[in-house]
Amino acid sequence: WRISNHAGTEGGKTMAMGNQLTFTGGGEMDNGMNVALSFILDQGDNTVDTTATTTTTATGGPFDSHSITVSSDAMGAITFAGEGASSAQNTIDTTAAGDIWDNTFASYTQPTNASAGKVLTWTLPSLMDGLGVVTSYNASSAGEEATIGYALTYTGVEGLSVSYGVGEVGDTTAGTGGREVTTMKASFAFGPVTAAMSINDYDITSAANEEQSSYKVSYTVSDELSVSYGSETHETTGQSTDEEFDQISVSYTTGGLTASVSQTSAENVTGATNTDQEKWNVGLSFAF
Repeated sequence: WRISNHAGTEGGKTMAMGNQLTFTGGGEMDNGMNVALSFILDQGDNTVDTTATTTTTATGGPFDSHSITVSSDAMGAITFAGEGASSAQNTIDTTAAGDIWDNTFASYTQPTNASAGKVLTWTLPSLMDGLGVVTSYNASSAGEEATIGYALTYTGVEGLSVSYGVGEVGDTTAGTGGREVTTMKASFAFGPVTAAMSINDYDITSAANEEQSSYKVSYTVSDELSVSYGSETHETTGQSTDEEFDQISVSYTTGGLTASVSQTSAENVTGATNTDQEKWNVGLSFAF
């Protein structure tokens, strides 16, 4: 639950609250393998668009993301997702600053395979201390060819995390090869300070190439209080101005209550000059 103050063209204050209910379950079978199930009920999923100029019909009902995972120490974990899944590369492409653009100012759709509802993911068993490997297969869909992806994460040094992932953007249109998405990120924690950086590079031959660069510095003042500053820059080939986003956040925890406040500013939103915005967000969460 959160309260937001919107400056610029939106104006006013808004209140928001989640409306999803998640069911999970699982257990160990007699052969030592583990099975886990998950699905989400979402009142807003696949609903009729009341703003459309023509009549539309809702399909799919209230069911949202759902998946089944089979795992063991020797095999690793294999997950099949029917909806709401991500490729291996997509699982690590959150920017160092926490997707300021996508979560605060715009619903930015990163280039990816459209068949997110049919994804097979394999998290390999440990190959060496500190190294995690994830591979994925996105099945084909209308207008989209099947794609593969992978992600590597190394945490073998105390306080350090380094990730590298590559995925493809499926397309059945002739002559659109080289549609690749690459993610590189790293973070290091030293005492109360954590520094992180990330780069998402979208090498899309048939469209303008894009790059997201981001960094964040966090400081833990005490067990209850923490502050952070994050920044994101989005560059698009052929676009004269870069979109820039900055966010300052403060979080305080006492007992089961966590309160957070953030101030976010943006310059050149949507790549146009004189489109600066500023927003405040207040959040409360409770642990029972």
